[in-house]
Amino acid sequence: MTAPEFFTSSYSSNGGNCVQVAANLADTYGIVPVRDSKLPDGPTLTIPAPAFTAFVLGIKGDDLPTA
Repeated sequence: MTAPEFFTSSYSSNGGNCVQVAANLADTYGIVPVRDSKLPDGPTLTIPAPAFTAFVLGIKGDDLPTA
């Protein structure tokens, strides 16, 4: 399996409290690993690529429901 190549969004400038994603696995494996930037050796969530895409589009379109 190809190793995830994690990156932090260029929009993140909050002192290290960021989420990192590894989009390089989306096309080949259909997953997007997500982790906490403060814990790079900690747990990683594996999100199905279509669900991650829907999440990002929902954020960009301000279409996510609120609690």
